[in-house]
Amino acid sequence: MLTDVTFGQYYPGRSLLHRLDPRTKLLMTLLYVVAVFVPRNWFGLGAVVAFLALTLLLSRLPFRLTLRSLKPIWPIIVITSLINIFYVDGTVLWSWGFLHITAQGLATAAFISVRILCLVAGSALLTYTTTPTMLTDAIERLLSPLKKLRLPVHELAMMMTIALRFIPTLIEETDIIMSAQKARGADMESGGLLQRIRALLPVLIPLFVSSFRRAYDLATAMECRCYHGGEGRTRMKQPHLHARDLLCFLTGAALIAGTICLNVFLPAVI
Repeated sequence: MLTDVTFGQYYPGRSLLHRLDPRTKLLMTLLYVVAVFVPRNWFGLGAVVAFLALTLLLSRLPFRLTLRSLKPIWPIIVITSLINIFYVDGTVLWSWGFLHITAQGLATAAFISVRILCLVAGSALLTYTTTPTMLTDAIERLLSPLKKLRLPVHELAMMMTIALRFIPTLIEETDIIMSAQKARGADMESGGLLQRIRALLPVLIPLFVSSFRRAYDLATAMECRCYHGGEGRTRMKQPHLHARDLLCFLTGAALIAGTICLNVFLPAVI
């Protein structure tokens, strides 16, 4: 399961999404997240799904990669769906004791499940099509007005990007440590909740030690390369906005405006 977590990974390519300005992709991701939570009926959510499908086609990412990014969230979807199925009031279709399945509960569970899938798949496109360096520059440029308040914008952007970059590395290392402990006879899948928590201690302690060692090595490497923060730093590649970036902004704004109009004129599901 841990190896299926692909959040934070970059997939090289030359698609339209790869060539967009990183600031555009970051802002478009924020607009898309808003657009996912705006719809209250199936027509609005269908517009979001169609926009996501078009974006996936333009990114030219392998379909299996998108499926891998969705695999770890299935337990969350199942739990959320069960809660909505049994605890949303409406027309009762089946009941047993205190459990009731309603038509509104099924509709709400399906609606929220599709919304979660769209949210995760769309957000993952940002890191799939943007390198950590470009993402750092985009965050720093978008937060640059905060420099007037004497906030360390470059350092904050660097920390956020490093944390995002090392998510796949830590997940891979966790999987290696768990495999090593299982090879030594550790049982992490049986017993009660407390026993499973205790069984994770031989995994967490080496993981923390390895994380601190990796952070120390990274800090040493940055100092050896004369890194002293963002003051006076220059960039080899300067980002530039093009017509395609403006078109993306207009498309995102049209998506949000369209879903709002559909909410006003059509009945809501939730």
